[in-house]
Amino acid sequence: FIPRHGAYDMRSSLHVSFLIAGMLSVGAGMSLLIKYQDMQCVENCNNPESHNHVTYEQPVWQTLIMFVGEALCLLPVLYTRYLLPGSVQLPFDEEVHDVKCGEEPFTGWTPLLFWIPAIFDIFGATLMNVGLLYTPVSISQMTRGALVSFVGIFSVVFLRRRLELYQWMSLCLVVVGVTIVGLSGKGLRTVKESSQGGTKTINVLIGIFFILCPQIFTAIQFIIEEKIMSQYDVEPMLAVGLEGTFGILTVLAAMAFLSIPSISSYSVYLDISRGWHQLIDNPVVLSSAVAIAVSVSVFDVCGVGITHRLSATVRTLTDSCRTLVIWILSLGLGWEVLVWPVSMLQVLGFGLLVYGTLLYNGLVVIPSLLQPRKSIVLDLDQLEG
Repeated sequence: FIPRHGAYDMRSSLHVSFLIAGMLSVGAGMSLLIKYQDMQCVENCNNPESHNHVTYEQPVWQTLIMFVGEALCLLPVLYTRYLLPGSVQLPFDEEVHDVKCGEEPFTGWTPLLFWIPAIFDIFGATLMNVGLLYTPVSISQMTRGALVSFVGIFSVVFLRRRLELYQWMSLCLVVVGVTIVGLSGKGLRTVKESSQGGTKTINVLIGIFFILCPQIFTAIQFIIEEKIMSQYDVEPMLAVGLEGTFGILTVLAAMAFLSIPSISSYSVYLDISRGWHQLIDNPVVLSSAVAIAVSVSVFDVCGVGITHRLSATVRTLTDSCRTLVIWILSLGLGWEVLVWPVSMLQVLGFGLLVYGTLLYNGLVVIPSLLQPRKSIVLDLDQLEG
């Protein structure tokens, strides 16, 4: 890392290394904690060999916990603005003013705009939590790589952005990679299925569907966030905190509606009262919920720091490496096993996902046939000659 003044700054280099290591470790731990929470027995746990025990299956509560983690990002913003004397910048916002910010002030009712992406985040996060119940955590994380395809397409449709040929090809590679990962998932057992002694391919396919479709909601969320932050001068940490706060309010309102007996009896995923008792009465589930909330907050802080000290592309690369770390840790914990040739399909699909993502962001050498054409600018004197 080379600071903007040109001299090598050991302190800045260590800071960036700390942020990248934090995003990798905390991000991987966050995904594994959610899966670990799903595996916990919360009812009929006296007989481990019985098939009647109930594991924690509360995606709505997990979504609320994730929004609590995002809302925690408001604490350093409020602390520096109102509790410290003078104007103090956040450590991760010190280079924000060097970046082109929105021209309009972020005051008045404008913070309520972040309620819109929060709603899309609710749908995306909840459906992905449902999908994680049926799929191995590595398959879930790899399938989320399809997000770059939806973001690219929606940026063209809604933001009128022009994609180069190599970017369209990279999106195709991502789609092929996700397809291969989905096919490999048919030969793997989920934790729930292994405990029941059977393998149900349909469960894994359902899980992949519930992870893939919500990427549309997440992509729309990202597009709206980019639109807001390009128009208004808003700190990224404040944006994350506001979105988390609005998400909490919306989920709590939805929980009041879902608590109606005729609705809560429709699915175990919607039984809010039952989920509350499962959360409070089980110390492991409760402690993991606190750890997930803290992990989400630290993960967002590290992501914002990487974006503003380096670039969003480095953040994308780090997140891709996080998927590999999750897979390795999942194998080490015994939650997944290498199965020939299914695991090789998983490696191939993951490789295409990563290469497509890096190619889309221009982090790898672009093939000569796909390189964008350079515009030719002629000097006026040359034209007259």
